[in-house]
Amino acid sequence: MSWLLKRYMNTSLILRVTIALVLGVVVGLVGGDAVATWLGPVGDLLLRLLTFLIVPIVLFTLMVGINQSREGSVGRVGGKVFAYYLVSTALAIVVGLSVASLFSPGSGMTLDENASFTAPENPGLVDVILGIVPSNIIGAFAEQNLLGIIFTALVFGFALLKLRQSAQPAAAERLYEVIEGLNSVTLKVMAGVLHVVPIGVFAIVSETVSQQGLDTLLSLGDMVMVLYIALALQLVIYCVIMRLFGVRLRTFFREARTPMATAFATQSSSGTLPLTINAARRLGISRSVYGFSLPLGATLNMDGAAIRIAISAVFAANVIGAPLDFVSMVQIVLIGTLVSVGTAGVPGAGIIMIATVFAQVGLPIETVVLLTAIDALVGMGATALNVTGDLVGTTVIARSEGEKLSETPVEADDPSAVSR
Repeated sequence: MSWLLKRYMNTSLILRVTIALVLGVVVGLVGGDAVATWLGPVGDLLLRLLTFLIVPIVLFTLMVGINQSREGSVGRVGGKVFAYYLVSTALAIVVGLSVASLFSPGSGMTLDENASFTAPENPGLVDVILGIVPSNIIGAFAEQNLLGIIFTALVFGFALLKLRQSAQPAAAERLYEVIEGLNSVTLKVMAGVLHVVPIGVFAIVSETVSQQGLDTLLSLGDMVMVLYIALALQLVIYCVIMRLFGVRLRTFFREARTPMATAFATQSSSGTLPLTINAARRLGISRSVYGFSLPLGATLNMDGAAIRIAISAVFAANVIGAPLDFVSMVQIVLIGTLVSVGTAGVPGAGIIMIATVFAQVGLPIETVVLLTAIDALVGMGATALNVTGDLVGTTVIARSEGEKLSETPVEADDPSAVSR
């Protein structure tokens, strides 16, 4: 037994996650409803462990990163992050519309006249912006309001930096050493949690497949196929962008594979954040870059969800026999880009975004009923691309800052990693 455990621990994480994905699909198809009953809690445990790490990782990583960055560099990096995320989201919607227009998913289908759907309330962009400043710090941590946590880390991180640069920095230096130590402890805990990821991925995939089944996939197979074609095309665009910035794709995907696979299984960008941060760290990206861009990307950057919006809109238009014209497509690009930010971090964000865009361009909300049947299947691919887009943006921004990626993984206990 000890030999088997040692063999498991020494096997590469991506190999373990890949095997877990394949076994999860097989067990889910064979096991049926019993799988969801037995394995559901195991998957929930993984999500709880990953969620458990989000607050300390974001808080300590960003505070340490600010105190290790050059004066003024955080503002410059922040501007690049916002610009990249807005452009990439708009580009993703254009990709989705183009692919969907080519393949025309939903053509020939009819909408059930008795179908009804009540869309969750869209909080709006203004409420999201106001939510950046938490009225209660403890509440922001308890609710895992990532934007609020980022704001808190930025404020206290800059305050600590100013104290360290003051005439009497001794106390501030001791405080910084404590925060840096807490960050190292958090990374050590994360290293332990990583060993549980394959088991949780196996459980989540088994449960999802057992609940969805082949019937759902076959009934709306054209919609699912078009979505994954668009996701693949967006991934190709990512590769082109990275090559333009001198990023070696083999080096990038060496570390990106694990968060991509985990996001695919869990359908949670925020839940995958600890693994995405770990991938950026192992790539040798500085904390001052990934500590800001990745938490922000997990709440604001939704390229996969943007593609889902575009394809869902074309699907709905084809179902009612009214294909989208050019003006409607432009509206979808503009509205979808803003809505993807305005609904960030909200439970059921995908459905909210789709329903909001449908209402704005005059598509029937009832068509969302058809899309909910394949919500998990499309959500898996969309979330994986969301996480990939975050890491691509972080890598590109790091390269624009003159950083070089590490050809060999940077380990948590590597002394050279402490200064990064």
